[in-house]
Amino acid sequence: MNGSVAVVGAGSWGTALAMVLADNGYDVRLWARRQEVADEITYRRTNEKYLPHVRLPEGIRATSDLQSVIEGQEHIFVVVPSGSFRETVRMMVPYVREDAFVAHATKGFDIQGYQRMSEVLQAELTQLTKRQIAVVSGPSHAEEVSRRLPTTVVVASAARATAERIQNLLMNNSFRVYTNPDVIGTELGGALKNIIALGCGLSDGLGFGDNAKAALMTRGLAEISRLGVKMGAAQLTFTGLAGVGDLVVTCTSQHSRNWRAGFLLGKGEKLDAVLRKMNMVVEGVRTTEIAYRLSAQYDVEMPITRAIYQVLFEGKEPMEAVEDLMERGRTHEMEEVARAVSLSWES
Repeated sequence: MNGSVAVVGAGSWGTALAMVLADNGYDVRLWARRQEVADEITYRRTNEKYLPHVRLPEGIRATSDLQSVIEGQEHIFVVVPSGSFRETVRMMVPYVREDAFVAHATKGFDIQGYQRMSEVLQAELTQLTKRQIAVVSGPSHAEEVSRRLPTTVVVASAARATAERIQNLLMNNSFRVYTNPDVIGTELGGALKNIIALGCGLSDGLGFGDNAKAALMTRGLAEISRLGVKMGAAQLTFTGLAGVGDLVVTCTSQHSRNWRAGFLLGKGEKLDAVLRKMNMVVEGVRTTEIAYRLSAQYDVEMPITRAIYQVLFEGKEPMEAVEDLMERGRTHEMEEVARAVSLSWES
């Protein structure tokens, strides 16, 4: 064994990351909110609700006792939904040592002040500096990671040494890890792509083709980049794994719960019924609401986000929202780039 690592959150992605760490020879302590889930993981080596038909490695031990999972741990991964992220981190506070390194893999925003997850960690774990905090993101369906299919992600931190430390914990032959200093862009790319995935699912549910999906993804990436840059991210991050990489996999795969939710909406089902049917958190719903508010706060035009917001929260019919997008006034695709690099039309 290479030592022990804590993973907080036994959903699909938390369990998949625990598997990566166990495969790398670490003794993984995994926190599950419910003891019956913990017992299933520890004694049956399965987590059927979140990762059906997957056999878990012997190196994972799960419990609902948070203190026993993280107390004394040097490395902690937090992988819980954004809606319960702050509450969970607050429960962790008494047990996190001052020299610990904490990485999160949650793709969303906190509803209080629309904070990114790393900002929540900094606000609540006051014993840590931002140089001890990292984010794991990128195109990574838990179902494929759990089957050891080739996957590539990015780890971002304000400190290169921290990013490389997390990289070393996770890297193996089927799980490749890059590093990036842009924490803001990495978090925003991972969160905002869920909105576009909802839109792509909705488009597929309406029976539209690949042309429409390609347009949604491309113009959606433009929206994500515009808001991201205004919030302090590096433009280049959105062309990488945390940007276009995560966008592509989330918008085109039926593993994506955001795509599935959008698909059901496109088929005419109502949001409440869709969320009940999913039986798992659909981060894109909450993220759409927050991004809609952020677009107004930062004065950024986000027509796709606005259309999805209207479908989710204002009762607009999906077909009507698509028609409104198609009927928008004429504009230039490259106007943002043109301003940045001083391009201009020839006379």
